[in-house]
Amino acid sequence: MTKLKSKLQEDLNAAIKERDELRSSTLRLTLAAITKEEVAGKEKRELSDEEVQKVIAKEAKKRREAAEAFAQGGRAESAEREKAEGEVLADYLPKQLSDDELQEIVAQAVEEAKAAGAEGPRAMGQVMKIVNPKVAGQAEGGRVAAAVKKLLAG
Repeated sequence: MTKLKSKLQEDLNAAIKERDELRSSTLRLTLAAITKEEVAGKEKRELSDEEVQKVIAKEAKKRREAAEAFAQGGRAESAEREKAEGEVLADYLPKQLSDDELQEIVAQAVEEAKAAGAEGPRAMGQVMKIVNPKVAGQAEGGRVAAAVKKLLAG
């Protein structure tokens, strides 16, 4: 078992003992998603810490989107629950880049792309290829794409 998955399991056991319903249910669902990912495909495999982190990030994104949908639908209580679950999952993800840090990385990537001859909105793909490895796991794809579009539009 990877370090991250075993940490999730230990935290789940602690949450159950403390009768922390929110934390235990969130960790159960996350571990279920990890197990589902492990058995997906033709044969069972063990996920690496990076892959486990991607599953956690996907689960956290689901929580954010659900919270927004509940809030728009006038279900504040459900939205709060989803936000709280997202905060539990955020503890297991790397610290997210601030807007300033993201802008700086994107600006450097735009300069690299311009040096390679790419200009304007058509350079989006090249810039994203440069930026994505640098911000992997530290910024959501939508945030990165928006920052790139903003800089390329000038």
